[in-house]
Amino acid sequence: HVGVDAVAAGMNGEGGRDGLEDRRVHAEHLLQLLDRREGRVLGAPGQPGGLVVVVLGAVQALYQMEQSGGDAVPSAIISEFTEHRLGREVDGLLFAEADLELFGDIVSGVDQRRAEIDEAIAGALSKNWKLKRLEIIMASVLRCGTYELMARPDIPTAVVIDEYMDVAHAFYPGDEPAFVNGVLDRLAKELRG
Repeated sequence: HVGVDAVAAGMNGEGGRDGLEDRRVHAEHLLQLLDRREGRVLGAPGQPGGLVVVVLGAVQALYQMEQSGGDAVPSAIISEFTEHRLGREVDGLLFAEADLELFGDIVSGVDQRRAEIDEAIAGALSKNWKLKRLEIIMASVLRCGTYELMARPDIPTAVVIDEYMDVAHAFYPGDEPAFVNGVLDRLAKELRG
């Protein structure tokens, strides 16, 4: 399945090969999930994308920024994704158009409010967990979700949590999606009441 390789490679950063085979299973799950969502990602050109396209792209963009060691400029990463990935065909797999404004808002918002976001996440983790202990992908998922809970009241809490759990399922086979659910649910109660 050609699309699986493209998604798996994107999960591991641009051109990265480390762990690519491990990510293939998770990419396959994500593509099946997205396909079931009636074309929210796969479909005809011009078809509107769902939040999950934005969420996946934002998590991948933050991962790429983190892998650059802080050298990546958020606006350059946003441009790369909007010009070459979101709403484009990658390895024969057509990704539907995404809300590029929302994508840019999430990526730049996480970058600008990272200290505030990290403090909120740290407060929602159990005493035995530290944010530094989380993998980059998990931290990116939580940072994006937390930003949406903080800054995007136009997106319902349940939708935010569900979308980030879906993306977590694509990256992780175990209990990690439940972890995402628990942390974002705790944060939603604090941030949105």
